[in-house]
Amino acid sequence: MGISVDFETIMLPFQWLVSIIMVGFHEGLSASGLPAADGWTWTLSIVGLVLVIRAALIPVFLKQLDAQRRMRLLQPDLKKLQEKYRGKTDQLSRQAMAQEQMAMYKKHGTNPFSACLPMLIQVPFFLALFQVLSGISTAARQDEGIGAMSHEQVVQFDQSSIFAAPLSASVLHGTPPGGNVVAVWILSIVMILAMTAAQFITQKLIMARTMSDEAMATPFMRQQKAILYVLPVIFGAGGIVFPIGVLIYWTTTNLWTLAQQYFVERAVGHGRSS
Repeated sequence: MGISVDFETIMLPFQWLVSIIMVGFHEGLSASGLPAADGWTWTLSIVGLVLVIRAALIPVFLKQLDAQRRMRLLQPDLKKLQEKYRGKTDQLSRQAMAQEQMAMYKKHGTNPFSACLPMLIQVPFFLALFQVLSGISTAARQDEGIGAMSHEQVVQFDQSSIFAAPLSASVLHGTPPGGNVVAVWILSIVMILAMTAAQFITQKLIMARTMSDEAMATPFMRQQKAILYVLPVIFGAGGIVFPIGVLIYWTTTNLWTLAQQYFVERAVGHGRSS
């Protein structure tokens, strides 16, 4: 019980921040002429939330690029380390190689997990949005607000939809009265596929840019490649729990990350060619 209370206490500021940003965009969009109760107005508010969070993460992304640059510079040393332990498959040698490799990462001020940093920082905001949107229907029935959202806005969100799919609906937890179950399934599946594909391609781009073939052959990096394939599956499976509104957030942020990495690749490619 204590753990649950502590978690709720920790998440409360994030819930307020997420709802404040969404309400701010919603009021701005409503003032510009979009219908306040329309699902697309709330969808654009969620997209606005993504833009604010990702803009705030730009300094983190720049640090991520620096870490990727350091990983490229590290490749010759990684190759030497692999040659040193080539043919040694015993447990002691594998452990020694892993320890030397981690010491090498520390010395150069980088590590293979640097690509995950922006995603990890987003987790509290993602969980907060999930809590807010998951509680929409209950708050609407109990005449309550959630965070910065008034009861009127909660009701508006609960009744709003895009492509006949309510924003508060999810595949696993069902569809509110008046919602189209088929639309919820189709839209959820499309967004789950989009967000997992975007995440997978992004991580492939990062690994291809920072790791040589020799480095990818090390036991440690084989584990990282396994994670590359497992993470999209985990998020894809979890997508059936997420409300449509949360899927909009996660799909948008993954597409942002993919576009950001793509433009970095192009910029680096042009820089090398020139």
